[in-house]
Amino acid sequence: MVQLSHNTALTLPGRSLRILICAILGFSSGLPLFVFLNLIPAWASDGGLDVKAIGLLTLLQLPYVGKPLWAPFLDWFSIAKVGRRRTWMMILPILLFILLSLFGLFNPQDNSIILLGLLLSFVSASLDIVIDAYRRELLPDNELGLGNTVYVNMYKIAGLVPGGLALYLADQLIPWSGVFMVVAAFMLPCIALGWFMREPKLNYLPPRTLQDAFLIPLKEFFTRKGIAAGLLFVLFIFCYKLGDALATSLATKFYLDMGYSKTDIAKVAKVVALWAGVAGGFVGGFAMLKISINRALWIFGIIQLAVIPLFAWLSMQFHPTLGQLAIVVGGEAFGVGLGTAAFVACIAQNTHPAYTAAQLALLTSLASLPRTLVSSYAGFMVKALGYTEFFWICT
Repeated sequence: MVQLSHNTALTLPGRSLRILICAILGFSSGLPLFVFLNLIPAWASDGGLDVKAIGLLTLLQLPYVGKPLWAPFLDWFSIAKVGRRRTWMMILPILLFILLSLFGLFNPQDNSIILLGLLLSFVSASLDIVIDAYRRELLPDNELGLGNTVYVNMYKIAGLVPGGLALYLADQLIPWSGVFMVVAAFMLPCIALGWFMREPKLNYLPPRTLQDAFLIPLKEFFTRKGIAAGLLFVLFIFCYKLGDALATSLATKFYLDMGYSKTDIAKVAKVVALWAGVAGGFVGGFAMLKISINRALWIFGIIQLAVIPLFAWLSMQFHPTLGQLAIVVGGEAFGVGLGTAAFVACIAQNTHPAYTAAQLALLTSLASLPRTLVSSYAGFMVKALGYTEFFWICT
């Protein structure tokens, strides 16, 4: 195995350009996911689907969970003269543009949208894999914090297109075919980037066979860290955001139970959460230009812990106000924005650039497990304990 330092990118654009690339990649990566979360349910509702059928459409997102299954193939296959990352960055954004444009041409009650939706989800998840790998190779270690922060924040901001602009256009009686075309057009910067970007020149040999691409990343990870330290790191990845994931898994239900209306939640909770999270991410990213990622994990982790009791405080209010809701939501989002900035940078730092796609896909999937696993138990805990005790357990 070729040894190398973590500063592997020998020919990199300047910092400003690297950060701009991270912004484009983050927006392009988040856009398709928010199409599933915000736009497709509204489109399906207009098409006459009932709530049960719309709920089942969430299963179209299953390919996002299975990324580790084919990430090694994306690490291995390339068109020689194009480059390992550029091969997929030239193909996948164009496919996404086409698939997003096609969606609005179908009737939601047509069974063919299941196949189209799964294909869209698969291509989007594949682009996530390639973008994660390219971003790790693009950024030197001292920019991982800032670069990944910009990426994560632009990922969140992308939700304003399917969840805001597109719904507004649909409300203006623009046909759904036109709405989906507008959303698809936001993939054009990523398409342009794929054709004009430079392939990072790295001093390692990529996997030579498909078998190597599947087996060596795991072997390399535990060889580099050791079995005990590797397992502890995996446990750390699972646990770092566990408390917050549990506390926020029933957030909307909690706000409703506290007497807030859906309009209150939309106006205060969602808007404040978005921009407070973005602010926390940027503060964390710039801070990591001055302090190490490991130190940031401790500092931001403590802040992330300290904001969870705000939920317990709100649960004890008899007549909670919108201002109190904004304090809780904004504080939690800001603290989690800080923690996420360090957490994502930490995951990237602990991958080997020779196997970036496979290792990042595995670790990021592991990081998403807490929200998936604990959310199914949160309701039982609230029912047995009440909200106040539940939030103290989360803390």
